[in-house]
Amino acid sequence: MPEPVSEKATGGAIRTGIGGWTYKPWRGTFYPEGLRQADELGYAAAHLGTIEINGTFYKLQKPQSFAAWRDAAPDNFIFSIKASRFCTNRKVLAEAGEGIARFFGQGIEELGSKLGPILWQFMPTKRFDPEDFAAFLALLPGTCGGLPLRHALEVRHESFACAEFVALARRHGVAIVIADHADHPQIADLTAEFVYARLMRTEEALPTGYTSEALADWARIACCWRDGRAADGLRYLGASQPAAGAREVFVYMISGAKVRAPAAATALAIATGSPVPSGS
Repeated sequence: MPEPVSEKATGGAIRTGIGGWTYKPWRGTFYPEGLRQADELGYAAAHLGTIEINGTFYKLQKPQSFAAWRDAAPDNFIFSIKASRFCTNRKVLAEAGEGIARFFGQGIEELGSKLGPILWQFMPTKRFDPEDFAAFLALLPGTCGGLPLRHALEVRHESFACAEFVALARRHGVAIVIADHADHPQIADLTAEFVYARLMRTEEALPTGYTSEALADWARIACCWRDGRAADGLRYLGASQPAAGAREVFVYMISGAKVRAPAAATALAIATGSPVPSGS
């Protein structure tokens, strides 16, 4: 287990978490034996800082579901939401307006203060078309049900690895997802008032998913983001990083050896010196 990073928060916060909460191999490894499936979200939310809701990527949910998820999590918990694939998996993004409206009309405002960033994930085959992508970003609302919205873009084609895309994201104030993945491009430019990272290299042979050295390095990076600074050792493509105040940082352990994701998220929280719920 890496030692906690000595830097102290200056107003920002680091939240580490996982994608979803229903996964059979977590029963007996993360969830205690005998825990009811209905209680798994409450347990996960009590032990982590954030969860990425993935079911919304595949189909619309009911307002009652968002309300139930809200009530199952502690007051200081934050959910991010993966936006509908019917908005992003299309040839012409500028024509996604109806789907975007439908996505935001399903009741996500029921999450209230626990509503975090909206993740827009694009197919690995989706190339960067500056005009079409600008039209898509113009469709993204700033509020939903009176709640302010934050948007994060996960692009997975190398054509996005250019200064023009970074400038476009920065102009719209949306975050570019910072990926740790063997194939997806890493674009570490800070383009929003928050940071969204997805770390996808967990290994099942490692109890905490990542080595102690790798966790210590990601903790250093996350603390730089929290304090408003760009971190050394990552890939930057745009103009020099603008000075900023403290940021809220979301780091998700996703994919890779999924069975290790909760342990990896917990280890990273400890490594950053972030508050770890008492249940952990």
